Amino acid sequence: MKKKLRIIMNMLIVVLLLAACGADEPAETELMPIRLPMGFVADPQFAPFYVAQEKGYFSEAGFEVEFDYSFETDGVSLVGANELPFAIVSGEQVLLARAQEVPVVYVMEWFQRFPIAVVSKAEANIETPMDLNGRTVGLPGFFGASYVGYLGLLSASGLQPEDVNGQDIGFNQIESLLSDQSEAVVGYANNEPVQLAGRGEQINVIQVSDYIDMVANGIITNETTIAENPEMVERFVGAALRGLADTLANPDEAFEISKNYVEELEDERKAVLDASLPLWQAETLGLSDLASWQNTQQVLLDAGLMDEPVADLTAVFTNEFVLANNE
Repeated sequence: MKKKLRIIMNMLIVVLLLAACGADEPAETELMPIRLPMGFVADPQFAPFYVAQEKGYFSEAGFEVEFDYSFETDGVSLVGANELPFAIVSGEQVLLARAQEVPVVYVMEWFQRFPIAVVSKAEANIETPMDLNGRTVGLPGFFGASYVGYLGLLSASGLQPEDVNGQDIGFNQIESLLSDQSEAVVGYANNEPVQLAGRGEQINVIQVSDYIDMVANGIITNETTIAENPEMVERFVGAALRGLADTLANPDEAFEISKNYVEELEDERKAVLDASLPLWQAETLGLSDLASWQNTQQVLLDAGLMDEPVADLTAVFTNEFVLANNE
């Protein structure tokens, strides 16, 4: 009997010692899977998010992120329905959603400058918005950020849409301009001008952000997530901000990291990243302000894309999570 008792006591001691040793080792934290709608195809302009992923900022914040290159409107719908916690969305889409009582909230402004531009051949002598009067301008469609940016540019310059011959050319801006079907085209400041310059074309570029401040791409969540899990939002925004800061500080490194996420990314495409950097810079990264939301909403109202103003514009966005990461 004593022998059996001794064996049992020894076994208990071994179990306790093993438990004590295990207590000294940090337990692995299970990461929360996040599918992040990006609104566009894999591209070096998403370098800040690739950097945050590659350097472990998302995992340190408790997330396992999957990049989803689905349509921007899909991201709005899924986040608004609380089926996903985050998406990358442009400001005008947030306002259009809120006008339909979709409870999305903009929590971090990634692009500080609205990235739309009007591009023309230098020989066309289109150097200012007023030079567009009476000209033929090709747009990828009468929807989305390109169209809203174009309308904002006209409005800020005292032009009406009927003063310009706007044409829907689809996503064929380069071909339309080079074949002279369009005297100018509307596109992204970090895309079409880069492609044309790469072909040796002499061009003029009119940046929308030089004439009007509107809200561009950033991170959205929803009211339920903010109410029930604000710490999660703060951690996600913090990881994205770290990736953005690192990209601005070392774009060469960020581009090399992007090669792990963008198939067959050629070195010539670094020009896209280089053209994006000035659009992201700010004294405090991630902040948006009420005036730019007011400007964006007014453009949508003037164009008839919204029937009436959002009841409370301050509920559309918040800077609290950006500021919490800058304390």
